[in-house]
Amino acid sequence: MNFLKAIVAAGLVAASTQAFAADITGAGATFPFPVYSKWADAYKKETGNGLNYQSIGSGAGIKQIQAKTVTFGATDAPLKPEQLEKDGLAQWPMVMGAIVPVVNLEGIKPGELVFDGETLAKIYLGTITKWDDPAIVKLNPKLKLPSDAITVVRRSDGSGTTFNFTDYLSKASAEWKSKVGSGTAVEWPTGVGAKGNEGVAGNISQTKNAIGYVEYAYAKQNKLTYTAMVNSAGKTVQPTVAAFQAAASNADWAKAPGYYLILTNQPGEASWPITAATFILMHKSATDKAASQEAIKFFRWSFEKGGKMAEELDYIPMPEPVVKLIEKTWSAEIKS
Repeated sequence: MNFLKAIVAAGLVAASTQAFAADITGAGATFPFPVYSKWADAYKKETGNGLNYQSIGSGAGIKQIQAKTVTFGATDAPLKPEQLEKDGLAQWPMVMGAIVPVVNLEGIKPGELVFDGETLAKIYLGTITKWDDPAIVKLNPKLKLPSDAITVVRRSDGSGTTFNFTDYLSKASAEWKSKVGSGTAVEWPTGVGAKGNEGVAGNISQTKNAIGYVEYAYAKQNKLTYTAMVNSAGKTVQPTVAAFQAAASNADWAKAPGYYLILTNQPGEASWPITAATFILMHKSATDKAASQEAIKFFRWSFEKGGKMAEELDYIPMPEPVVKLIEKTWSAEIKS
């Protein structure tokens, strides 16, 4: 039984079925679901308070918080300051992680296959259709690649993982930028759609000769074959916490209004090119103030005690100075 199934089986995600003083309800990004679930489990054991988090994709999470049907929304595609102002929302980064290309290729081990952004873009544009295409062979001269057709898998729902993946492709490929661009949902030129990081991971594991993109914790927990990447410095890097941290270290959160910052294609020889933060959205003036207060308590606890748990799942905790900035944001903006 993998980690995510174990969480669901334990009933942690459905903690809201047990009544308590202030239900914390959240919905959105599938990217941080493994770590939010782990935090929710530990928080419930320590405080008795549960968290009902629906892993439904960033696009749906944004809609739910805008409609005030949840205490908080979660998105990997941050809202721009003017949108936050319009919706009366506060936003902050909760944790950082990384997106990895994953493949199902016979005889290929995790980290063996190498891609660069240009080649990845051409696969998703549908112009590279076979595994033994010269562009892939050039990056992988020592690997025996099949002449089989590539099955392209991508997200079907509004997704922050897609937002960061397509943002990276737009930076790496002028053709991708002009023809497709970036967003939580795009007009995909090719591919089979799957819902959530969970759906893409499941589809890849069951489909030979497939390629997709998922948050790293999903690749690891589902034992998927992730690839190496050539970064903006031209270096081949493996998806490791050190490589994610190298990319995240450039982030200047203090100078980003509404914490609007995209971490893809960061400079540095050690940087993983598709690193991303995931964000929380809450109403500045909540309808249910008790639930709002309880949610802030949960997030404060997660910052104080959740760092090690995040690292165990290969996420990167927010640095201490950024946490202090976020706590000031809570005091200044969230009226509860």
